[in-house]
Amino acid sequence: MKKALAQNPNLLRTLLGLSVTLIVLLSYAVYGATVSPSYYIYDTETNQTNHEIIEPTRIYQESTNTTTWSWDVAANGSNLTWIHLTASQLSTDSKVRLINAAGLYSHRLLGIETDQSFSCAEDCQKNTTHEVDSDDRDEVEIHALTSRDPARRNNGTVYGENIESATIKAKELIEYNHVPSVLRIEVIEKGDRQTSPNINLVTVNEEFGTIEVFSVDAATEFLWALAAVVGCFSMVLIPSFTVYFAARAKEKKDQLKLEQSEQDVSKSISSDE
Repeated sequence: MKKALAQNPNLLRTLLGLSVTLIVLLSYAVYGATVSPSYYIYDTETNQTNHEIIEPTRIYQESTNTTTWSWDVAANGSNLTWIHLTASQLSTDSKVRLINAAGLYSHRLLGIETDQSFSCAEDCQKNTTHEVDSDDRDEVEIHALTSRDPARRNNGTVYGENIESATIKAKELIEYNHVPSVLRIEVIEKGDRQTSPNINLVTVNEEFGTIEVFSVDAATEFLWALAAVVGCFSMVLIPSFTVYFAARAKEKKDQLKLEQSEQDVSKSISSDE
């Protein structure tokens, strides 16, 4: 550093100017990379249906001493996404089943927000029958999806040359017909039961809502980008400048010692004469 400064007295000014220039250029590059008019965000409109549950079919099997209650519910299969089943007023050790011939994705942790490690894309399994034991609980729930593809639910992002092509792609992602859409619910209880459990079934259908070009807050993103670049350069420049100023301080200290030694020598010569 000392040799470089000796060869170029303006090195410090050059480093500062280069740093500022790079900070501005990289900040603009980072900001420009976060904005692309070719990406569009779409939203869906959610239609939730709380189905009216009819009187169940009751079958008592004397050989197993169990009572089976069953309901058949015709759901709307157009863009069907979610199925939420709640069975309450259950006896001990009951079994609750949700059956669909087309198959549904479900998992015991689906819909439980407290478990952050759960991922339906990895853990949910597609089956025609999903079963839950009540054990000692009076109420159980089964949550199911018709697809693990998140693009069919809530919102998503598509790439397109213009908003018209992006809209077509978004509608293609959302459009889906779940057939057959009839949902069968079964509750199996021990003993000769005369009072049926309480069943609540909610289905969710989604359709295309709105679409808009992806954009960000220019001022906020620029400040974040600038802060990131400044931080990166600071990690490189601060040690270099620390060495530089330490070398300057040592040089001044050595210069003072040299001057003091020269003065001492001069005084010694003068006294000898």
